[in-house]
Amino acid sequence: MDRIEDCISFLVGKAAQQVAGRARDKLAPYDVTPTRYAVLKVLWDEDGQSAADVGARLVIDSATITGVIDRLEASGLLERRRDGEDRRVQRLYLTRKGRSLQRPLDRVMDEVNNEIREMLGKQAPGLWRGLRRLGSAEGA
Repeated sequence: MDRIEDCISFLVGKAAQQVAGRARDKLAPYDVTPTRYAVLKVLWDEDGQSAADVGARLVIDSATITGVIDRLEASGLLERRRDGEDRRVQRLYLTRKGRSLQRPLDRVMDEVNNEIREMLGKQAPGLWRGLRRLGSAEGA
């Protein structure tokens, strides 16, 4: 490779910075980051999961997921409750405020996805497939 700009690691990293920055900017009015959005999205799919379950789905280590959950709880978007059967496990439940953000935050992220699709044109579906493959065990 002659130039760093031809390195896949560099290209994917720069693209990720651009997309994450755009998402951060659009989510900022709601005091939500892309990672906090991801946690909320998982809970909108199924409320009452454990932090370990959410972290596993998002492939986020336990220290990071704990910090994200702490901030979501401090913002009043979710609450922790002890599991009825295993007191060592804390379940995560959306508050009314957390549930109320689903439509506006999904709309914001749909805008980000649509902007990127528009920018990429006909190449977008192939890129999405490629990124899914790279992000899975199949791509490792």
